[in-house]
Amino acid sequence: MSIAAHVVIALIALLHVWFLILEMFLWTRPSGRRAFGLTAEFAEQSKALAANQGLYNGFLAAGLIWGLCLGSAGFGVKVFFLGCVLVAGIFGGLTASRKILWIQALPAAIGLALVHLA
Repeated sequence: MSIAAHVVIALIALLHVWFLILEMFLWTRPSGRRAFGLTAEFAEQSKALAANQGLYNGFLAAGLIWGLCLGSAGFGVKVFFLGCVLVAGIFGGLTASRKILWIQALPAAIGLALVHLA
């Protein structure tokens, strides 16, 4: 597996750890509200949903890290979890914010391409 593919996968995993932190722990705080453009009232009303969403982002990060730990034997794990990130990014980009296409879907697509080229 190429170094570039591993670096991109690691960055995507770190990004999803950051999403977990934002959604599970910072959602109602000024930094979390600012990141998502939320009012204090909406953040408070939706914090349970955000925490659930953050947990799923943590699972994506864990899967990508697991794939990296498996080395070349983790090809299928990496492809699966990058595919999950890509689908989530496309869905989020179409339903929530176009910005998600650039922040989540595009890096996953690049990661998938690099994994397949390696």
